[in-house]
Amino acid sequence: MAEPPSDMPGMSGRTILAVFAHPDDESLSCGGTLARLADAGARVVLLCASRGECGSISDRSLLGSNELGLVRSDELREAARTLGIADVLIYDHPDGDLRWAEVRELHEEIVAAIGRYRPDGVITFAEDGLYWHLDHIGVHERTYTAVRSFGADAPPLYYVTMPQGVMRQVVEAAVTGGANLADISFWGIEPESFGQAAKPATFVVDVRDWVPRKLAALGCHRTQIGPNNPFARINEGQARRLLGLEHFRRAPTESRWESIIERLGEPVPSP
Repeated sequence: MAEPPSDMPGMSGRTILAVFAHPDDESLSCGGTLARLADAGARVVLLCASRGECGSISDRSLLGSNELGLVRSDELREAARTLGIADVLIYDHPDGDLRWAEVRELHEEIVAAIGRYRPDGVITFAEDGLYWHLDHIGVHERTYTAVRSFGADAPPLYYVTMPQGVMRQVVEAAVTGGANLADISFWGIEPESFGQAAKPATFVVDVRDWVPRKLAALGCHRTQIGPNNPFARINEGQARRLLGLEHFRRAPTESRWESIIERLGEPVPSP
């Protein structure tokens, strides 16, 4: 584990619930923050709404005789161990249809997780779902309504976002380092789509010391992060520079609970 900064507030006894759509969302969006929270003593719980059975496949030999959803679930558990996540809840909602299918069931599962773990904070996608992915937007909507159902007793809800341009810089760094990328997209998604028209973050968490763990967790998702993925072709220095800050804002809810995750971060100055 990385050594937490001496001035970092202890999180012993605290619980954070992260809610995402597919295996690898957790590592890509805020893997550094989850690892930093775990190292500070927090119990990090991850709820993944689907097994990602409709995702891309970097190398079909990785599947063997198994279905993609099963392999990706195993990859997620490995990534969770790398990040220090204590509990992983994987549900079987239909990948590709999370915004419209089984809405009540997913809502109730998130409500049940909040009731069971009594988290001190919940992390999920912002309204843009990082890059306007409808599954991500559906999980954002379900998590928001689940948290709001607790009224003033709701835990603080945090949206993770990404500034536009970062993913393009990752591609440029990979190319500068000598990578010959036949495809500069991420799973068919253009780099500029990430963070496009997203609402600005209000605080950032410095995870530069946890970037190696973030990259290692991403690497656990082998079916998604093949050897020619830009993330696999940047060095640690480039990764610390480009991925060393993770961006958040607190959702407007009725929660009366104290802020938790902001205590790790620094406010983003108003423009």
